[in-house]
Formats: sequence, structure tokens, C-alpha cells
Amino acid sequence: MRLPRRALALLVATPAAAAVPDWVAELRRGGFVLYMRHGVTDRSQVDTGRLGDGAGQRNLSAAGVRLAGEVSDAIARLGIPIGLVRSSPVFRASDTAAIIARGQPVEVTMDLVADDYTADIPAAVAGLRRALAAPPAPGTNTLLVGHIQKLAMVLGRSVAQQEFPENGVAVFRPEPPAGFALRRILAPQDILAAAG
Repeated sequence: MRLPRRALALLVATPAAAAVPDWVAELRRGGFVLYMRHGVTDRSQVDTGRLGDGAGQRNLSAAGVRLAGEVSDAIARLGIPIGLVRSSPVFRASDTAAIIARGQPVEVTMDLVADDYTADIPAAVAGLRRALAAPPAPGTNTLLVGHIQKLAMVLGRSVAQQEFPENGVAVFRPEPPAGFALRRILAPQDILAAAG
């Protein structure tokens, strides 16, 4: 069977549509909890461990603000629905959440706080576990913005910077009654590449 030239041209001109990764289709349906690591930070800044003290924290760098914006745009272009957005109170996380949320409200919670900003680490880990196990609203994904060490504590293993880079996303599927399963970890480059 010969295809008309116009049909053949359309097939050749739209390879990106066929190359969309499976994870994009899954996330478009909703039902996942996306645990995003905060954006790229200014490593020359010293972290004091004091909440509410922006000058005493390691904050987003200009490159971090830019990359978070690019990831936010890519999520929107991919049609991934975000419902509830929750964040650690540490500025690098709450600033990232505000960028990704694109004007949606962001709930700041100690459940997502960095381990070096709390004296009650078991409670903070339990809070993250509850958040990862909470089913999102139908047709949406919940976005949690936090820190690499909390992910390592929940998974019970070390997590390398390369495995979960800044602006990376760990994709979890809640499993009632109170569990969850890690499906994959996406680097920001994975999200940007999928969005074209």
C-alpha cells in the first residue's frame, strides 16, 4: 500500500508525538505524588538551619530560578495536571514550589522540612511518609517540594546527587491504606527533553 505524499510528510514531520515517554502518559492521567527536590542553589551560601532567615539559608541561584521556570513550563506543555502543591518551609524549596505552581496556592508544611532544620527527624520523616501515601484528587498529581536527605530517609538508602539532582522528581504511586511505591526518578533534563 502506498501512502499519499501528504500523509507520508505528516508522518515524517511528527516524530516527537510518537516519542513521548510512557511516564508522560501515566502522569497525564494523574494519581501520582511527585516529590521534587528544590531547584539549583548557590553553594557559596552557608546554611544556618534557621527557618525564616532567608539570608542565613542556601537559596536558589539565578540558574536555579531559570531552571525551575523551564521545568514548570515543560510540565505545563506536557499536560501533566498538578493539584495540591506542598513545600518545605526552607526558602530554596518554597521558592521552587512557587515557581512550579504557576500561581496556584502552595501549602508550606513542616512535614517536608529539611533534616537539618528540625530537631524531630522521626516526626519529619513520618510526615513525608504520610504525604507520599495520600492519594491525589482524581485526575491530578500532588506536588511535594523538599530535600534529598528526606527522600533517602524514606527510602532507607543513600541517594546520590546524580540520581536525584536539584529539580529532579521522584514519582510515587500511593498504595492504600498507608503505603507508596517509588515508580521512577526523573532528572530535570528528562522532563525538558520530553516537552521538546
